[in-house]
Amino acid sequence: MEQDKIQNLREIAFNVREHIIRMSGDGGCFIGASLSCADLMVYLYKQFLNVHPGNLNDPNRDYLFLSKGHDVPALYGTFAELGFIEKDRLKNHLKTNDFIYWHPNMNIPGIEFYSGSLGHSLSVAIGVAIDCKIKNQNNKVVVILGDGELNEGSIWEGALVAAAKKLDNIVAVVDRNKFQANIETEKLIPLNSITDKFEAFGWKTSSADGHDFESLERAFADLPYEQGKPSLIVADTVRGKGLPSIEAQAHRWFVNFSKEEVAELLIELRGGKKTDLTSEEIIAR
Repeated sequence: MEQDKIQNLREIAFNVREHIIRMSGDGGCFIGASLSCADLMVYLYKQFLNVHPGNLNDPNRDYLFLSKGHDVPALYGTFAELGFIEKDRLKNHLKTNDFIYWHPNMNIPGIEFYSGSLGHSLSVAIGVAIDCKIKNQNNKVVVILGDGELNEGSIWEGALVAAAKKLDNIVAVVDRNKFQANIETEKLIPLNSITDKFEAFGWKTSSADGHDFESLERAFADLPYEQGKPSLIVADTVRGKGLPSIEAQAHRWFVNFSKEEVAELLIELRGGKKTDLTSEEIIAR
């Protein structure tokens, strides 16, 4: 990938992280998991998927289902940066005058399905992928799963169906940040090798560094990995990526920061430079 494209993706992802941090106050959000998938979200919408504000009603567009719906601040931020929604609209987060809430809502342009409860969107995406096959369309169907979400039995039921139906137009991406709610995944129900499990269910798999755009480009460039088989990519990520003070910390799951804390985190993201600005001025920049 050209260096100018990488730099552009990094700049967009940085802006998305700023949006996420702003949404972590005044009611709060699931900040750690949102930060872990910010780079992945930006890569998919900017570089991989054929979906943009101008083709949302085109039956030939690509589809993304955010199955781990609590990561929606990363999706909101990406939509704001890429023109799906106005940036000022993010100020309506958790307000009663809008649909920008803790989980995806289809009243927001670009969101394909409601996904508050974990474990459902893979099966919904499978239905869409089957429909695209019946219509002889070449849509790409992407599902973002949480690693902790893999404890849901419906995920494995869906995995069996996708393999049985030979859905090589679907790719599941696991945000492997190694945390589930406020505990490490391997201390709750160890997942061990996710790729081995999906291979046993008839999928072809790969892995990538979920914060490295060149690594993501390599993983997505070869899809589908095998004709007639669904594909899986395990994206290794860090919960809270971009904020060393909260990275890989179990208790930084759902947060509701004060204005002062939000301002401090924005300063940290920007390199920790001291400023004489007020908290309100820092947040507004």
